[in-house]
Amino acid sequence: MSLARFFVQGWLCAGLAVSLQAVDPAALEVHRRLLVLDTHFDTAVHLTVPGWSVMERRSWERDFTQVDYPRLIEGGVDGGFWALFVSQGPRTLEGHARARDTALMIALRIREMVARHPAQFALATRADDAARIAAEGRQVVYLSMENGYPLGRDLSLIQTFRQLGVCMMGVVHTANNELADSATDLKGPEWQGLSPLGREMVAECNRLGIVVDASHASDAALAQILEHSTAPIVLSHSGCKAVTDHPRNVPDDLLRTLAAKGGVIQMNAFSAYVTSLPIIPERNRALQALFASAGGWRQIDSDAKRLAFLEARREIDRRYPAPVATFDEFMAHVLHALRVAGVDHVGFSGDFDGGGGVADLMDVTGAPRVTARLLAEGYSEADLAKFWGGNVLRVLRAAEERAAVR
Repeated sequence: MSLARFFVQGWLCAGLAVSLQAVDPAALEVHRRLLVLDTHFDTAVHLTVPGWSVMERRSWERDFTQVDYPRLIEGGVDGGFWALFVSQGPRTLEGHARARDTALMIALRIREMVARHPAQFALATRADDAARIAAEGRQVVYLSMENGYPLGRDLSLIQTFRQLGVCMMGVVHTANNELADSATDLKGPEWQGLSPLGREMVAECNRLGIVVDASHASDAALAQILEHSTAPIVLSHSGCKAVTDHPRNVPDDLLRTLAAKGGVIQMNAFSAYVTSLPIIPERNRALQALFASAGGWRQIDSDAKRLAFLEARREIDRRYPAPVATFDEFMAHVLHALRVAGVDHVGFSGDFDGGGGVADLMDVTGAPRVTARLLAEGYSEADLAKFWGGNVLRVLRAAEERAAVR
């Protein structure tokens, strides 16, 4: 999700971080033993902000960010999938070319971040890399692509992105593209699921060992991806429609099909999909005016302007507090998915730095709370090992093995 859309829609509010002192020490000890991966970080959006460093500890209250190296360590998060996100734009040759170039530059920025901090980060390209990197005390950095829009109609680009390290690829985002229908396009379905090119895209990902990501896809597109993919797929950041009836969430019948085909749903801590939130028109108008005056967060070219922008953003929060989903409402999605799909087919994604976050889980430092709650619900450490990384690594390994037999 674009940072501008994240701010303007105003789903989150400040002051909701949780102290690890609130987590039972025994649960925290279990959490520290696990390989903990999040399948959707939008944090690359900050890599072009002047003065922003992944090595500096920040806070949601300070600048509305949710992931950095100190907080990853504090939250016992060993890494995850850093998204090459490009918002949907014109479906023209020029639009697709700009999107392609933007996605390539994001990949290079993430790789540059890793290269600048080799003692803290390492690029992972295969399932077996994660345990080794974590054992070395470094952060696991997988690359994923959110939205197939940068591919345009040129599927040869899939191999280019694979060579850059991309091992998970989303088909569509918030609007229909050349590959598939989105769950949230206000114009409704265009392809009735996947387009013919979208079917070819799924096959090419299977050929190259890339996991297909169906988050944001319409129910029809998800069903067809499950039908056509010869390897298990992932929903990298999604929720349950039976808990909250939102188009972005997944119905139980498709959750069962996902599990039957070996896939995994990573539960999304995105307030507007976790629960139904009221719209505050005055807040949205104030945020729109702020962004219009600033020209966008990444266009702010001085520390003074950035501080003024953040203070204006905090003032909007004070005047028009934004509603936010509760931790229990988020866990209702997790527990429902575990009941329907099973412990072998559920994982986690906060959708951090892309609009995610609920009360007491506003950034990566809140991850131990999820472990504590699942232990309290009767899940074992072995179950949690699957939830926090084992399941998605199994899917990635299956994609690699499927590619190898060709």
